Amino acid sequence: MTARILVVDDVEANVRLLEAKLTLEYYDVLSCHDGMTAIALAGAEKPDIILLDVMMPGMDGFETCKRLKADPETRHIPVVLVTALDGREDRIKGLEAGADDFVTKPIDDVILFARVRSLTRLKLIMDELREREESGRRMGVTTDGAGRLRGSGGRVLIVDDNARQAETIAAELSGEHRPVIEADAGAALVASRGLIDLMIVNIGAESFDGLRLIAQARSVDATRHLPILAVVDNADRPRLLKALELGVNDILSRPVDPGELSARARTQIRRKRYTDFLRDKLDYSLEMAVTDALTGLHNRRYMAGQLQALVQRASHGGDPVAVLVMDIDHFKSVNDGFGHDAGDEVLTEFAVRLATNVRAVDLPCRFGGEEFVVVMPGTELADAHRIADRIRRDVASAPFRVMGGKELITITVSIGVAASLGQGDTPEALLKRGDEGVYEAKAGGRNKVIARAA
Repeated sequence: MTARILVVDDVEANVRLLEAKLTLEYYDVLSCHDGMTAIALAGAEKPDIILLDVMMPGMDGFETCKRLKADPETRHIPVVLVTALDGREDRIKGLEAGADDFVTKPIDDVILFARVRSLTRLKLIMDELREREESGRRMGVTTDGAGRLRGSGGRVLIVDDNARQAETIAAELSGEHRPVIEADAGAALVASRGLIDLMIVNIGAESFDGLRLIAQARSVDATRHLPILAVVDNADRPRLLKALELGVNDILSRPVDPGELSARARTQIRRKRYTDFLRDKLDYSLEMAVTDALTGLHNRRYMAGQLQALVQRASHGGDPVAVLVMDIDHFKSVNDGFGHDAGDEVLTEFAVRLATNVRAVDLPCRFGGEEFVVVMPGTELADAHRIADRIRRDVASAPFRVMGGKELITITVSIGVAASLGQGDTPEALLKRGDEGVYEAKAGGRNKVIARAA
């Protein structure tokens, strides 16, 4: 898995060394020598990962990282701080600035590439979600809330058979999160499929295989994207590398440092909430792409796709399909006499009456303005006519309340009914026959149902 990596270091020799190592592994490398240039390059080039030296004159790596993470255009790019400092305070400071990981000089190539591969996988997921979010934004579908995403109040599952270590972790997290301890791997796997924001796994456990538990979590849809923080002894390089290969999101070295634990947990929970936020926006965008925002019925775009498939099936000997094409009578007078808000109330109430008078398999849609269509799979013309007349009677049976119930408006509807004719029929021809029925109903005095057999 390749990636585009931005290397930032004020020492030319360090940049050249990292460039050479990364290029040999077929990574595409950009480079610069100061924080301000790094911020500009990140915004312009959108690299997959940033390797950022901590000790730079002027704006150091901590401040550069903080600014990158504060910008909506670059906050999703993983940042790995490269430092000669291995102290606790510096790691915590970097995590609080938003760093996703650390590598320490002299750089261990195996660890570096393992972390780069892990973060690249994460970046691919984030990019896909953000791209789909942007597609929704271009269609005019937007939601708010990203600014409220926090890294506190998380539900944390601690999977560890070392009771003392597990209780220490839980005690440290309990002030900010809701930790639960589970010593059994099987029970933990079941629990992880619930409402969990972070799973912390001791991969050096004696009574279960922590690496196998991670592999099982990553192979199930419900937990594939659950953040996992692996507790590992740094001296146990094979397990550390395997954990990164299996897809853990972060590593916590033993003995566990309380401050670092808190910072890493907060980072992972905040990131999970951001990805959940993007997924929720994607679901909302997809829904809005096929739904009429005012009435909640399906829209014309969705109807066209469904009707195309049903007519095609009917033309090849499948079940027939019928359509009801309807137009609210004298709707313009409602807008002119009571205002467009009252008109919207009428459309919304009409949609409710329409939806409650059709079958579960039918597809009621707003075609546009005051025009509505119901697509009826597996329906003959006579049955469609009967349902259409039921809709007509229900609409006319009681006045529509508008303007907070202060005004009552009598509404009627003209409906055209048509059914598929078999081979050679098209959705356009079917809708045209239904539309002709509407015109005939209106010409005959409105509040009528007219079926057009051909």
